[in-house]
Amino acid sequence: MTNLHGKKVLVIGMARSGQAAARFLAKQGALVTGVDKKEKISGLKDLIELPITLITGGYPEIKAGDYDLIIVSPGVPRNIEPVQAAEAYGIPIWSELELAGRYIKEPIIAVTGTNGKTTTTSLLGYIFNKAGVPAEVAGNIGVPLIQEVERVSEHQKEVKYWIVEVSSFQLERIERFRPYIAVLLNLTPDHLDRHGDLKTYGRTKARIFENQEQDDYAVVNLGDSWLAEHIDAIPSQVCGFSRANLPDVGIGVQGDQIVYTFQGKEETLCTLRDVRIPGPHNLENALAAAAVSLLAGISKETVAAALSSFPGVAHRVEDVRVVDGVRYINDSKGTNPDAVMKALASFDGPVILIAGGRHKGSGLGELAQKIKEKVKALILLGEAAPLFRQAVLDVGFKQIWDVGTLTEAVQTAHDLARSGDVVLLSPGCASWDMFRDYEERGDIFRKLVLGL
Repeated sequence: MTNLHGKKVLVIGMARSGQAAARFLAKQGALVTGVDKKEKISGLKDLIELPITLITGGYPEIKAGDYDLIIVSPGVPRNIEPVQAAEAYGIPIWSELELAGRYIKEPIIAVTGTNGKTTTTSLLGYIFNKAGVPAEVAGNIGVPLIQEVERVSEHQKEVKYWIVEVSSFQLERIERFRPYIAVLLNLTPDHLDRHGDLKTYGRTKARIFENQEQDDYAVVNLGDSWLAEHIDAIPSQVCGFSRANLPDVGIGVQGDQIVYTFQGKEETLCTLRDVRIPGPHNLENALAAAAVSLLAGISKETVAAALSSFPGVAHRVEDVRVVDGVRYINDSKGTNPDAVMKALASFDGPVILIAGGRHKGSGLGELAQKIKEKVKALILLGEAAPLFRQAVLDVGFKQIWDVGTLTEAVQTAHDLARSGDVVLLSPGCASWDMFRDYEERGDIFRKLVLGL
């Protein structure tokens, strides 16, 4: 179904991706109804001039024959009544990712994983730009893919590759979405409040490979235990990456060198110290991006130069400022325990950690132990503060400060910090209890730090 003219389409969830999908569908001649359970939605005034029926403050009842297609936004729960009704009546349900994929003719590079998606996707865009290869970067990174499909089509812009960050929520509702190169960076517990368990979450992430064929590529982390156990189920050509050794096919580390082996040929790309973004987790992100770029035909010289100059991404272990010898780091995108542990591993000195927010169901035991090992003081805020407090008390850590606002958290950290310390905002939680999203949380943190 690519000719949607005259088709009755219901878009559920009218945030950024829902609005972009509704706008695109209306311009394709579809009969669009956009709905959201919230009464007030920002941005809807931009849709008023289009032939779109908007319903807010609840969902309509769905009966057989009402709609030909349902588009669900990533944040929409799977168990709401209109989704269940659509399933019962056999109405196709797509994510905005699936919708966009149906209108893309060029090769797609899709990146998913629990952590590192945005950094890897941004790094790929940076490398392709340095190589002079026209590529569009979109998806879960903050720019709806369907919005870019519409823009590229209207401006007849040349595109050779689409570089797309993909979430598990988007992958739940794909049918034919097929990347030429699919990347799965890692898998650790996250979003268990939605997926239920790691097995289900992993199966959902692995859907990124399910429509690939033998002439496509899968770039996977050989150091991830879950991926290593499921690698045989991948239908495409596997290219591994590892920061512990050198894969038979792929890219890895040999001494202090980054080396790749493709088609039986082994070549050195650069040294470890040439990779600018810090931390072992970012080394893995760099290896994945390098593997993808080399598979896409970009020269090793361009890839190596890009790895040495890429400055990183906002809200991902982002250096904000040094005040009186204290480094302030914005890792607002650290929304699960594994991300926090990776951020902590990036620093050798004492860390003052600001954490808390809306818990997503992951266990805190391993993180609590890492906090005991690495953290000088723990500052807690948000809904999950009591959970964090109990978890660290259980391992014998008692240097805890509870605060009511991020402003209070930054001031408390400033009062506690001494020269050589690191103040790290890495919440380990979603932001929705106090902020619109992780970006707003990180922006406020940055503004507060710059005001010290």
